Amino acid sequence: MKKSILFFGGLCIALTAAAQTKKAPVTTGKEKTAFQTSSAWRPEIDVRSDIAIVYGSNDRPGLTFEQRVKSWRDHGYITHFMTGIAWGEYQDYFLGKYDGKNHLGEGQVQMNGDTIWHGRNVPYIVPVPSYVEWFKNTIIKKVIDAGITSIYLEEPEFWARAGYSNSFKDEWQKFYGFPWRAQHLSPENTYLSSKLKYNLYYNAIKEVSIYGKAYGKSKGLHIKFYIPTHSLVNYSSWKIVSPEASLASLPSIDGYIAQVWTGTSREPTYYNGLPKERVFENAFLEYGSMVSMTAPTNRKVFFLTDPIEDWPRDWSDYKRNYEATFTAKLLYPMVADYEVMPWPERIYTRPYKIANSDSSILIPKYYSTQMQVMVNSLNDMPLSDNKVSGVSGIGVLMGNSLMFQRFPTHNGFEDPQFSNFYGQTMPLLKLGIPVQTVHMENLAFEKTLKDIKVLVMSYSNMKPMTADVHKHIAAWVKKGGVLIYCGRDDDPYQTVMEWWNIKGNNYKAPSEDLFRQLTIHPDSAHNEFKVGSGMVHIIRQNPKEFVMESHTADVYINAVKNAYENEAKAGKITYNNYLYLERGPYDIVSVMDESVGNKPYVVKGPVIDLFDPELPVLAEKKVYPGRQAYLYDMNRVADKQKAKVLASASRVYNEKWDKNSYSFTAKSPVKTINSMRVHLPAQAKAIVLTDDKGQKISAVVTSWDASSSTCYLKFDNSLDGINVNLTW
Repeated sequence: MKKSILFFGGLCIALTAAAQTKKAPVTTGKEKTAFQTSSAWRPEIDVRSDIAIVYGSNDRPGLTFEQRVKSWRDHGYITHFMTGIAWGEYQDYFLGKYDGKNHLGEGQVQMNGDTIWHGRNVPYIVPVPSYVEWFKNTIIKKVIDAGITSIYLEEPEFWARAGYSNSFKDEWQKFYGFPWRAQHLSPENTYLSSKLKYNLYYNAIKEVSIYGKAYGKSKGLHIKFYIPTHSLVNYSSWKIVSPEASLASLPSIDGYIAQVWTGTSREPTYYNGLPKERVFENAFLEYGSMVSMTAPTNRKVFFLTDPIEDWPRDWSDYKRNYEATFTAKLLYPMVADYEVMPWPERIYTRPYKIANSDSSILIPKYYSTQMQVMVNSLNDMPLSDNKVSGVSGIGVLMGNSLMFQRFPTHNGFEDPQFSNFYGQTMPLLKLGIPVQTVHMENLAFEKTLKDIKVLVMSYSNMKPMTADVHKHIAAWVKKGGVLIYCGRDDDPYQTVMEWWNIKGNNYKAPSEDLFRQLTIHPDSAHNEFKVGSGMVHIIRQNPKEFVMESHTADVYINAVKNAYENEAKAGKITYNNYLYLERGPYDIVSVMDESVGNKPYVVKGPVIDLFDPELPVLAEKKVYPGRQAYLYDMNRVADKQKAKVLASASRVYNEKWDKNSYSFTAKSPVKTINSMRVHLPAQAKAIVLTDDKGQKISAVVTSWDASSSTCYLKFDNSLDGINVNLTW
């Protein structure tokens, strides 16, 4: 996350806070929720997730890496480790302390000769062999020696605009066997340059993870490697190249963190001719691309969202967009592991603007309470077999080569705001169709197309990296799948040096090989073909045309509807302005603007509004276009005779039940306010709160809601926990 790490060096003077350690709480043993931090433990950032991912292996004055790790372990956290693979505070390597050689020249360099920097003396690196060896022997070894068994290699990123350094030229010669070519001179050079960038980080991660697993095994440890990465949607949009989906098939990679948050999802997109922020829709597509990347390969994925973002905004902006991205991730019920936040030190201790003002304040109490209610609900968020509303089984093909054509522009062919992708997805999503994405890298896995009825694809902004892509698609169509191919095949990358025009192949465009395998011959008069038990439709328009101009998506939408209803015979498509999911006791709703009508979506209660820090119980909740809702449905409380904390701005420990009583301990960061709603079999006759010394707490707000049989409590959080005892 681009700017974040620079802020935290000054925050990590926390040994004195770590020294306040008292009895560590009992851990749950789960590895379901996590946060990343470069700080030692501090009472202000004691988030109470399962995992503290300690960031960076460097020692600080008076504070070693091992002491940072220990400070979190002493407070009951499972400790993992994260560091950047493309950049980091690696001055010992960059400035020559490691081997006597200055390595700043190995940074990623633009055409004008400027290095792309992540910070002072921190370049985005070309991962040459000496860097990879240093990384293995200096960072990975040190971390494993400290007893860490889960390692996260963050953001393997190579900027599309880079590729002009001597280091990159040397790697080009080794990879291709001929001298470097400047990427701006031709589409083919651009494609080859991006393909090399992709392979450099693929191989670097492969080497590092294989080394780490082997070194860990030599010490009797089972090491896991995860890749925290932006989505393929975002990297393609932001013009960054990364290995992405290919890593999901590496035996040495155990999973991912899907780095999706307001900063990525607020990137403007075109729809109906208008470019603007569409945060919920963008986040939904980003998370979806991470699911399609990992699900067929059975890799674990943590979904991240951030209560703020890298760029200074104001707290009202953060709140609105946090709700949108948070809702989007919960609409994927097959994922239930979360990074609840990055950098709690900046969320809780850094002032940000007040809306419509020049003043700055720390996180408002109402927002920290709301955020903590949301974050703590994730500790109990269940997996679910339920499906989000709208028809399922409509997929859009995507692949790593989406990142290969984004920069620079050649022959006047442009794809503004990544519109060839959004042209295939946004028109459907805006009509309440939860369109899926399908990674071509995963087509060999049976799960990938198992539930897809209609597959949309285009080579306007990507190309197939192997011939096997077409074999899998053709086989799927012949068994009954319906394929819609959109594209004029007129972009300048159609003729780059790739498998479809070398080694005996002589196709002018990769789609010609696909059509050959489907035994069809599209022309101006023929665009629908029966192939085996399936069908193929050809729309000779680039998908960007469906969103960059107003009212131009009807042909595409109607083709999808016909394919789904009449040819795939998958059911009736109805258009709605919302997505809705029941997930355990939770109702998750997003109502979209720019859709069919402006009616609100109504959820009948009683429900607890989890986006309201006061946790009101509502007889009904109306969700209006452009807004989201996160609700606890009292009609789905599993056992109404058992007392239970339903929602809380704290994590609950040490629960005890008796015939007429219920007690627990609530923990959350200091200087925050707890708000909680507790289900009881009957109204409480006595409510007693005490601190860790047994002293009674009187500053407590309480109320009873008969419609939901819940008791509401509000009080200040404590470092050492508040003990709550309820009797009825």
